[in-house]
Amino acid sequence: MKNNKNILITGCSSGIGYCVAHGLKERGYRVFATARSESDVEMLKAEGFDAYQLDLTDSNSINKAVDSILSTTNNQIDALFNNGAYGLPGAVEDLTREALRVQFETNVFGWIELTNRIIPIMRHQSYGRIIMNSSVLGFAAMAYRGAYNASKFAIEGFTDTLRLELKDTPIQLSLIEPGPISSKFRQNAKKAFDQFIDVEHSFHQEQYEAMERRLNKPGPAAPFTLPPEAVLKRVIHALESKQAKARYYVTVPTYLFGYMKRFLTTCMMDKILAKAGGDGKR
Repeated sequence: MKNNKNILITGCSSGIGYCVAHGLKERGYRVFATARSESDVEMLKAEGFDAYQLDLTDSNSINKAVDSILSTTNNQIDALFNNGAYGLPGAVEDLTREALRVQFETNVFGWIELTNRIIPIMRHQSYGRIIMNSSVLGFAAMAYRGAYNASKFAIEGFTDTLRLELKDTPIQLSLIEPGPISSKFRQNAKKAFDQFIDVEHSFHQEQYEAMERRLNKPGPAAPFTLPPEAVLKRVIHALESKQAKARYYVTVPTYLFGYMKRFLTTCMMDKILAKAGGDGKR
């Protein structure tokens, strides 16, 4: 498939972002692949991408990347896929203000700042697709994932609001809501956990021992884990269908929890989510 559309993607160093960047490039899109580290940017350039350094925690980095991309596209960006994110595991009572700030700088504030740079461009060109890579944890919270849960709930709220505010424009917004996907998510989560959680002095020390075993477990950590190509399929639909869906579920757990949340009581959902999330009980 050939087309002349371009798309900006964040978090392309591995996992979903890397897969989607390659998949869309093969379909003829001009993919502007971004990553936080210069070494990953060089890797992407070597693979044939228009690649740029973009650190979602840094406004200057966001603006520099967008300005550079606009200078090569005659001020046109057809689509944006907000994907770059990470998860910080830990009990809510162990999350410091700084830990939460760092989580939200990447997963929320950077996404909104980048999106707000792109919206006027899309409004001016009378076309645009904005896709937010959320999570099943954006509508179904699990224990010991409070920072990540909250960041994805926030993205869902912002996206729903933007969809209302942009309803009379040619800009369409979609949320992708994956469940377990093969990626480096757990490795990155373990790094964040080691950086911000004081296990030794926590009331939740026993639960953290079980959590660390899951984070260090090789292979899929949860049933029904799918490859990132499952997300690519939804992204393609959100980009190419005449009317993109507001939400795209990915993986069995997302469909299951979405269904149960509509029909079960909060008490029943809490019991199911506590068990599914591995609440640390032996």
